[in-house]
Amino acid sequence: MSAVLPTITRPVTAKHTEALFRLPGTLYRAITRHFIHRAAIADLRESDEHALQDIGIVRSQIEAAVHGLVPRGGRGRG
Repeated sequence: MSAVLPTITRPVTAKHTEALFRLPGTLYRAITRHFIHRAAIADLRESDEHALQDIGIVRSQIEAAVHGLVPRGGRGRG
């Protein structure tokens, strides 16, 4: 029975090793997402009030909108 157990369960060290291999990709995605959000915020801050109104946000909602925290008003209503 002891010969079957290692094939059924994965050793704890393998899980830690896999996590270390995933870490660089996770960090890269987080850093990339940060810079994409910063660029979008900068672009929206350069927009005038009319353009922001067309999008459906006000200037104080720019950062929240970029991060997906502002509900989409007026969409989905018939």
